[in-house]
Amino acid sequence: MAQEKKPNEANFEWYDMSLPMEDRIDALISAMTVDEKISQLMNANAPIPRLGVKEYDWWNECLHGVARNGRATVFPQAIALGATFDTKLAFQVATAISDEARAKFNIAQKMGNYNRYAGLTFWTPNVNIFRDPRWGRGQETYGEDPFLTSRIGVAFVEGLQGNNPNYLKAAACAKHFAVHSGPEAFRHQFNAVVSPKDLWETYLPAFEALVKEAKVEAVMGAYNRTDGEASCASPFLLQDILTKQWGFKGHIVSDCGAIQDIWKDHHLAKTPEEASSMAIKAGLDLNCGRTFESLKKALDEKLVTEKDIDKALHDLLRTKFRLGFFDDNRDNPYAHISPDVIGSSEHRKLALEEAEKSIVLVKNKNHVLPLKKDLKSVFVTGPQAANEEVLLGNYYGVNNNTVNILDGIVSQLSLGTTINYRYGQLPYRENVNPMDYVTGGAAAADVCIAVMGINGLVEGEEGAAIASEHKGDRKDIRLPQSQIDFLKKIKAKGKGNPLVVVITGGSPIAIPEIYDIADAVLYVWYPGEEGGTAVGNILFGDAVPSGRLPFTVPKSVNDLPPYEDYSMKGRTYKYMEKEPLFPFGFGLSYSKFEYSKMNIGAGPDGKITAKVTISNTGKFDAEEVAQMYTSSPLAGKGDPFYSLVAFQRVSVPAGQSKVVQFELPEKAFTEVNEAGKRVLRKGDYKLWIGGSLPGNRSTALGASKCQEMSVDVAQLLR
Repeated sequence: MAQEKKPNEANFEWYDMSLPMEDRIDALISAMTVDEKISQLMNANAPIPRLGVKEYDWWNECLHGVARNGRATVFPQAIALGATFDTKLAFQVATAISDEARAKFNIAQKMGNYNRYAGLTFWTPNVNIFRDPRWGRGQETYGEDPFLTSRIGVAFVEGLQGNNPNYLKAAACAKHFAVHSGPEAFRHQFNAVVSPKDLWETYLPAFEALVKEAKVEAVMGAYNRTDGEASCASPFLLQDILTKQWGFKGHIVSDCGAIQDIWKDHHLAKTPEEASSMAIKAGLDLNCGRTFESLKKALDEKLVTEKDIDKALHDLLRTKFRLGFFDDNRDNPYAHISPDVIGSSEHRKLALEEAEKSIVLVKNKNHVLPLKKDLKSVFVTGPQAANEEVLLGNYYGVNNNTVNILDGIVSQLSLGTTINYRYGQLPYRENVNPMDYVTGGAAAADVCIAVMGINGLVEGEEGAAIASEHKGDRKDIRLPQSQIDFLKKIKAKGKGNPLVVVITGGSPIAIPEIYDIADAVLYVWYPGEEGGTAVGNILFGDAVPSGRLPFTVPKSVNDLPPYEDYSMKGRTYKYMEKEPLFPFGFGLSYSKFEYSKMNIGAGPDGKITAKVTISNTGKFDAEEVAQMYTSSPLAGKGDPFYSLVAFQRVSVPAGQSKVVQFELPEKAFTEVNEAGKRVLRKGDYKLWIGGSLPGNRSTALGASKCQEMSVDVAQLLR
């Protein structure tokens, strides 16, 4: 008796690699029943054995490493990547992540593991704008600036998807489209009201860059309404902008449960059938959730057509084919990535490099840092010092060899140094036991290193931050009062010995009182598996701090507009009138940099060339982040006070100088008017190049003075 052929060995057209991909997709769709088609439009795809179609779950995450799927390299949280201002590093990190993702996928397939998080369609990156410090998910973003977010996001997507002309290494997804950044408690029913100017100036540029430049494979719709339309069923967002204006060719997925929200919470539809039909007809292809089960009934009620379903399915199958799911693995280079890459020493070094480059030094009184390694006594205290949780942030993977901050500090010190460690203070409330075994000893040591801050228990997504009273958001952006009082007590008992404060967290943490009493302050984010090593290297001089704040740190929550207001007035460095505690782009070094010889001229291809000389006048070889800002003739009168238009990380040895050059297209100087159109203003633009946001606050905190010029851009471009 002849052996029966398995379905994937049969002569199905969709497995015939000699045929054009579009023909193969059409053939597979034609072979499916309506029920089978609908089963493929939800994140958990049912298998279709008779057609050789395997089970697959589209839901996967890799925000800063392969997440929720076993061992993988845990890179620093996304906000830390933003703080590096390093697009090359972003590409390298994403490449490492997708290498591990492919290797893990190859193993899982052989095991028959088709579970959620075991696939190759990653709902990353989050390119929403961190418009308000209270948003708990801001840690997932690259910060408050659309340009920085665009550049880091494009590099990340390119690294994740690979450069093979025939196959995707992994499929990236730009989320959450479009106007989405809190509040978490109301995200399922909230209506984000936004002007055309703010929409096109702030909320859309990163998405546009990922679609047009990086060719991102997927876009995820947001939970909220945008100007009254459900973001996951908005013809304006999904058709007019994404498909028609930007030419998006991938697939569109809902946030999880967002189709249910359309009828249940937004009340824009009366039934699941109506909600599903609205989404499909608007261009959404994939439902994360089960609401699309109602499409069968929607067909019967003539709310949708089978052609509508076929179109959505075609978009999804195109992604599967590009990932190689229906091809012989011989021709797919990504199908042969070795499992040796997972958690490799090279990836671990990359995680360390990212963590070191992300750390932001905001105070260093009398050059107390770097510390000597042969101090006689060091006291380490604080609730986050030995806390593994602060390495992770959210949407994280796991690793069996993490280094916490206490470990990193201890590893640097001499074997003869007396080291004391005490937890010292509960993180979010006063100590239950009033006895104090800590502050006296901490104050008496040669140096006290206090590791304070917050973690993912109090800031994060709606249901993940289990210690949050506000579903992951922070209504108070200060360091918790219990921690403030604890540090004040140490300082009051001290006799001039240095107090070094290390702060963990993924969002702007206002520390005006701590800034006044501490000798040195570092923001270290959620720094990943090598976070402790990175902090130790920075504290003791094996690495020089070079990170920059990817957001503004206000002095108080009272300096912010209402959280629910999506207008950019009074928000971020672009429109904030009140003096910040720390400006966007700010960060100190152990060395000293000076900017000189700024020059602006017409360049090739209708671009403007900007040059500046950076001199390292300090004693440390170090990296500097050169930043270029523009200010239009209408700055402060409708246009932003400043706009970041270019940045470059450059290594400058001590005592040497380097010339940095930027090539800027005309678009870099355009402004968005009230109608949402980009225009070039008449008159002189001011241009700055320096190591931080221009302004008195930056220089008062120790930043290098920016070079400044005024230029009639329109005249220069003629």
